[in-house]
Amino acid sequence: MNGQYYANLLAQAREAVVQKRRGKLSRGVLFLQDNASVHTARISRQALKDTGFSEIDHPPYSPDLAPSNYFLFSNLKKELRGRRFVDDNQMKMAVESHFDCKEKEYFLGGLKALYTRCEKCISLERDYIEK
Repeated sequence: MNGQYYANLLAQAREAVVQKRRGKLSRGVLFLQDNASVHTARISRQALKDTGFSEIDHPPYSPDLAPSNYFLFSNLKKELRGRRFVDDNQMKMAVESHFDCKEKEYFLGGLKALYTRCEKCISLERDYIEK
């Protein structure tokens, strides 16, 4: 993955918001990403501005504070564990199906967990939450 590829993904995400969440873009979309080099590349930064998304400040990388680590992918792995796929398209469909059937409360729960985890990280003076 490089900055141009990621910039294209951001444009696709914006279009998905426009298509699937009518009016959401005008109310504001908060976007959380870590400081990976692909996210901090100049072209990626510009693409994020072009989407109109507002970026949430993220502390230096910590798996305890990355929703993809503690929430999204862990639940996805549980659901897909033990399944075999004949090709990439079948796997892609299974992943899309996993996320498409989730209600907005599911994702809201992940964000609420982020808030709780951030508070815990602060109280532990940046020590890992889960050892």
